[in-house]
Amino acid sequence: MQQSNDRPHPGGGGPADVGYDDPWYDALASGWGEPAGAGAPTAVHPALPAVRPAEPAVRRQEGVADAVDVYLQVQRSAAFQEVRRRYRSFVVPAVVVFCAWYVAYVVTATAAPDLMARPVAGAVNVGLLAGLGQFLTTFLLTWAYTRHARLRRDRAALELRWDTQELARERGGVS
Repeated sequence: MQQSNDRPHPGGGGPADVGYDDPWYDALASGWGEPAGAGAPTAVHPALPAVRPAEPAVRRQEGVADAVDVYLQVQRSAAFQEVRRRYRSFVVPAVVVFCAWYVAYVVTATAAPDLMARPVAGAVNVGLLAGLGQFLTTFLLTWAYTRHARLRRDRAALELRWDTQELARERGGVS
């Protein structure tokens, strides 16, 4: 096995000791989901310097536990369930209708080529119009989704986000 800098692996590289030697492979992006002050491990790879000074593991674990508690509390809240219900009430029917329309187009093109080849106007036939209709419905579905999100979910989701950040601050975690 080769290291990320194309030097041979010092351990021999046999099948028994296969590993991934990229020093950034398991490192978290700084500031993504960690409590304030807790960052990447002190030394991800022996050749690299520590990213941040090490903090006591107890404090790090408490911060993570607080963040988990906050997000579990938010997930169980009625406001979160309402946002999820509004999301599902649009997305599930839209996906079913769009997939049915797509499958109908493919099945019709395969099973009834004479129908799809029927001319409508000049060189334009039913199959071409149905294919263009696929693009049109994709754009219409995108517009409907963004409109639904803007009118029915964005405000509630933003309020939920602010509540989550406030809870995280109260518990000493990050938002």
